Amino acid sequence: MTDTTGEKPLWDRSADELAAGIREKSFSATEVARAFLARVEETNPALNALVDLRPEEALAQAAAADAAIAAGEELPPLLGVPVSTKINTSQRGYASSHGVPAWAGAVAQEDAVCIAALREAGATLMGRSNSPAFAVRWFTGNDLHGRTLNPWHSGHTPGGSSGGAAAAVAAGMTPIAQGNDIGGSVRFPAYCCGAVGLRPTMGLVSGSEPRGAEEFDSPMSFQTMAVHGPLGWTVDDVRRGLHAMVTPDLSDPVGLPVRPPLGEPGRVRVAIVRDAGLGKPHPTVNAALDDAARWLSEAGHDVEEAELPLLGEAARLWSLLLYQELRTMMSEIERFGDDTVRESLASSFRASAETWGEHPTLATYIKGYARRGTLISRLQQYLGSERIVMTPVCAEPPFEQDADLAGDTRVRELLAAQWPMQAVPVLGFPAVSVPTGIRDGLPSGVQLIGGRFQEDLLLHVATAIETRTTRTRPTLSWAHTG
Repeated sequence: MTDTTGEKPLWDRSADELAAGIREKSFSATEVARAFLARVEETNPALNALVDLRPEEALAQAAAADAAIAAGEELPPLLGVPVSTKINTSQRGYASSHGVPAWAGAVAQEDAVCIAALREAGATLMGRSNSPAFAVRWFTGNDLHGRTLNPWHSGHTPGGSSGGAAAAVAAGMTPIAQGNDIGGSVRFPAYCCGAVGLRPTMGLVSGSEPRGAEEFDSPMSFQTMAVHGPLGWTVDDVRRGLHAMVTPDLSDPVGLPVRPPLGEPGRVRVAIVRDAGLGKPHPTVNAALDDAARWLSEAGHDVEEAELPLLGEAARLWSLLLYQELRTMMSEIERFGDDTVRESLASSFRASAETWGEHPTLATYIKGYARRGTLISRLQQYLGSERIVMTPVCAEPPFEQDADLAGDTRVRELLAAQWPMQAVPVLGFPAVSVPTGIRDGLPSGVQLIGGRFQEDLLLHVATAIETRTTRTRPTLSWAHTG
C-alpha cells in the first residue's frame, strides 16, 4: 500500500480523498482495495459487521478501475471507493438472505436499482453487511450470520437494522455503506457507532428490486416508509453516496424523476425539539443537543427551542401502520424467523396495543393514513425552505445489547425513546444522524429533519456540527482485552 502524503492510512481517508487520489494517480484503486481488505481482516473478526466477503471480486473491480484510468476513459464519481451493501438488498451473485438460514441460497441474478447505481458510479463493492432477520430490530444478529458488535462497546447495540453497515464504517472497513430505513435503520445504527447516516426523501432513491426477482406485494407501509440511504464516516462521504444512489425510477411506486439540489445554503433557522411527549431525553442526549445548538449558533444559524407535538403523533401512527401490516406477515416470520425476532415483535405488538388496542379496526387504520397526510402538510408548512428541526436521534444512549428481549416494560421504554426514529418514516421527510462526540464511552449525536428534497440544507447544517466535533475512531479495546 502506498501512502504518498504521509498523513493517514488509506483506510482512514474519506470517499472524496480516495476518489481524488485515484483520479490523480497518487495511489491506485487496487492499492485502496488492498488497504481496506487489510482493515477488514484486522477488525471484522471482532465485529462480524461484513458477512459475505469475496476479496478476489473486490480486487477485480479495482483492477478494472485502474484499467479505465489508464485508458483515459470518462471516470465515474465513486471510482475505486469501497462500499458495502446490505444482506436484504439484491446484489448480483450474492444471496438476499435477510439473515434467514432458509434463504441462504437465494442468490440474486441482478442488482437492485440502488446497487446498480452504486456499481455504475464506480464503487468497489466490498462485502455484505449484517442485519437482524427480516430487518425488524434495532439490534443486529441472526441465526445465519451471528451477532454484530458495537465497535465502541460490545455490551451495547451497534443499532439495527443496518448495524453491520454502521459498525463497518466506524471501524474503517468502508467509507460508505448502503443501508435502508423504515424505522431508524440507517439513522440509529449511525448514532450507535458514531457515523453519519442519511434517510433521503421518499422517492429519491429507488427501492425497486431487479426484474425477474420473485414478486413480492410490498405492504403500504413499506411503500410509503422504507427507503435506501447511505451511511458514511463523514458528511461528505454521505453526500457523495447519496448522489451516487439517487436513481430516478418510475417503476418504483413512489419514485420521482428528481435529484436533490447542490449548492451551499446560507443562514438556516434551526428549531430544537427535545421531547415530543413520548420519551424524556437522557442527560447525555440533552448535552448533545446543547453542544450542537451552540455550534450552530457559532456558525451563524438562528437556533431556538420549540415544541412540535405532531412529531409525537407521527411516532404513534408508526406503531399502528407498520405493526398492523407486520401482523399480516407473521406466518412467514414465524416459519422462517429466529427466536429473537419473534420475541421482539411480540413485545412490540403488546406495547402498541396499549395505544391502539389489541385489534385495531380497519376504520382506525384508514383514519391513520388520512391523518398522516395532514401531518405531512403541517410539517412542510412549518419547515418551509429555510428551517430545519433538530431532535435527539434517540432519547437514550445506545441501548444495551438485546434490550428488546428484556421484557415488555423495557420494550415500551425503547419504543418511547425511539420517537425521533419513528416519526420521520411516517412523514417521508429527509433526516440525517450526525455525531457530536463520545460521552461515557459511547457515541452521541443529533438528528436533523428537513423539508422534502432539502437534503442539501440538512447536509450543510450537519457539516457545521461535524467541523466542530472531535472525531476519533473506535480502538476496539474491549476486543483486545477480552
